[in-house]
Amino acid sequence: MCGFISIFGPPESNAIHDVLSGLLAIQHRGQDAAGVVTFHDRFQAKKGLGLVREVFQDKHMQRLRGHLAVGHVRYPTVGLGEDTDVQPFWLDYPVGVAMAHNGNVTNFHELKRTYFGQRNIHLGSNCDLEVVLYVFADALMRRAKHPVTVDDVQVAVQEVFTRVKGAYSVVGITSEGMYAFRDPYGIKPCIYGKKETPEGTFYAVASESVVLDVAGYQVVRDLKAGEMLWIGKDRVPHIRQVGDKPHRPCIFEYVYFARPDAVLDGTSVHAARMELGRRLGKAFRATGLEADVVIPVPESARNAGVTMAEEIGVPCREGFVKNRYVGRTFIMPNDKARQATIRAKLNPIRSEFEGRRVIILDDSIVRGNTSRQIVKIARQMGAAKVYLASYSAPLLFPCLYGIDMSTKREFVARGRTNEEIAKELGADHVLYQTLPEMVDAVRAAGNRSIEFCKACFEGIYPTGDITEQMISDIESDRMAASNCG
Repeated sequence: MCGFISIFGPPESNAIHDVLSGLLAIQHRGQDAAGVVTFHDRFQAKKGLGLVREVFQDKHMQRLRGHLAVGHVRYPTVGLGEDTDVQPFWLDYPVGVAMAHNGNVTNFHELKRTYFGQRNIHLGSNCDLEVVLYVFADALMRRAKHPVTVDDVQVAVQEVFTRVKGAYSVVGITSEGMYAFRDPYGIKPCIYGKKETPEGTFYAVASESVVLDVAGYQVVRDLKAGEMLWIGKDRVPHIRQVGDKPHRPCIFEYVYFARPDAVLDGTSVHAARMELGRRLGKAFRATGLEADVVIPVPESARNAGVTMAEEIGVPCREGFVKNRYVGRTFIMPNDKARQATIRAKLNPIRSEFEGRRVIILDDSIVRGNTSRQIVKIARQMGAAKVYLASYSAPLLFPCLYGIDMSTKREFVARGRTNEEIAKELGADHVLYQTLPEMVDAVRAAGNRSIEFCKACFEGIYPTGDITEQMISDIESDRMAASNCG
């Protein structure tokens, strides 16, 4: 999972400040690398491994000038996380175009073997964005007229939809304007906004609404599944429906990835997590167990922790102090890095555990690394009982659409009962949200008619084109990345 922002400002403006402000707001979506490409007479770029504040310095602000810009923060789900994989990517010839994306191209390896192999094109990276960029630019190159028109962009987006499989929201710029499109099933979020200034109107597209909020933009709306946006030299936004598939946004955005102050596809992430906690509280009461306190794992479980505790009738307490300078362990590149980081990331407050029956609430339990360590810490702090709760359903299947859980071996819940999971993690009891309750809770927070991609919970991939070869290719990529970490 990655984050992006693209901006088209008035002709004499500079977009770099808004881009960097936006990237800082979505640093949680990727801590492996960051990059920006701007356009002013020519493309200028700065990319590197690390956090936004580590990659960019004052000297880069002077160089990265221009009213057109696209920025990206990344954690790798394809490739080895090398500097050659850092987005955005761009081409100067035969057509000038820069691009960033969030998602995963499921037929990336197949395209390298066939579409690019037959054309004798050698990709310069292991990043799947590169294939999207080449397919898109190749279609633009064949346009009949200059400058680029909305019809040209629509043809290019349609070519991407035909050739490129998987889940991807894409943003980018040309020398003439800004474009964005959301994959045919709308699995990855993509939000369009604008702001009025004395200089004129700024347009932006981003991964989360909070990116637009912090940069002072008004959210216009989410792009729909299979929809594209083009703003050219006339500075008039053109939106067209290109794909015709059912909308299936990723439910894990609401569970974990998005910031709680985000609103995605009409649903408040904060409200969704509050409702998830409330329902899990009811499920805990039904077990007949008794607890003294709910301790959420920071940061994502805090909203749900409040309502779960209210439902049970016990206090919600901050039992862990989070070191904010340690990254999100879920998106660390390999297991070794995750395990080494967990203890440095979370330090307990003994008085909240000692002698108490504690519910430790987390957003999800994937590999069990974090959970096992947290249960161990709770016992060391003197907890009388340790109940581990997840406000999402058990994760059981690989995500092939851009979340770093793409090998079957990784899931602690796979092939185990709740009792066996509790034993494996050292807890007295493990409680999961049921899948129907999870889905209904997120719907109750906003869009009641929405259907979700739930592939990692139930193994049904909405694109309907996942093959065993794709699964094998993606698993090999992730295992190679882990071995390199």
